[in-house]
Amino acid sequence: MRLNGKTAMVTGAASGFGKGIAETYIREGAKVAVVDLNGDGADRVARELGENAIAVTCDVSNGDQVQAAVHRTVEAFGRLDIVVNNAGWTNPNRPLMETDEATFRKIYDINVLSIFHMTKSCVPVWRQQGGGVMLNVGSTAGIRPRPGLTWYNSSKGAVNLMTRSLAVELAPDKIRVCGIAPVMGVTGLLEQFMGMPDTPENRAKFIATIPLGRLSEPKDIANAALYLGSDEAEFITGVILEVDGGRTI
Repeated sequence: MRLNGKTAMVTGAASGFGKGIAETYIREGAKVAVVDLNGDGADRVARELGENAIAVTCDVSNGDQVQAAVHRTVEAFGRLDIVVNNAGWTNPNRPLMETDEATFRKIYDINVLSIFHMTKSCVPVWRQQGGGVMLNVGSTAGIRPRPGLTWYNSSKGAVNLMTRSLAVELAPDKIRVCGIAPVMGVTGLLEQFMGMPDTPENRAKFIATIPLGRLSEPKDIANAALYLGSDEAEFITGVILEVDGGRTI
């Protein structure tokens, strides 16, 4: 019960890493708002998680919807302690000149602008409460990029630096901001990251670059988010925790 008494919002929580984080947070005693653009998926996950979870449909690239999601969470649970900005999107792996402007803007709207909106909505709540925690799910792509994902890589680089800058500026308010940088994981975006069908042969090409010999899984990211969101990490801020099996070494 490492999060007993805490309330969290997890974006992109209808599947993948976000769902794994929401499940772990519930198991550890938190109340959780399952936030996702896929409202039906969010409802399904919230029902699975039980009475301490609610579903919130939200487009994280829309500031009004983010504000409404924060308000809904505080209204339901009385406070907000942790926000996990997990929702993300990528272009398919392909040469950089093949990505159009609309795709580029969508990448930045979902991966970067969403954190701006969440900051604007959460910081006033946390200043009133006397503190809070923001966890931003970046990527090893923002640290050690692969070819074919240049625009996605750059968005995650922005997430990583934004996280560190937020940590410095918000520290006097007792607001901790940390990042989690997963290596390629077993999620719905896997084939887009690979740029090829998900076959054992194609997976092996990517796994060969990871010293510990496997892709990341939701439990790996969830365990990192559990530690960073807990009071055990009360003196930790501004870190980008690489959950990557050694990929960025």
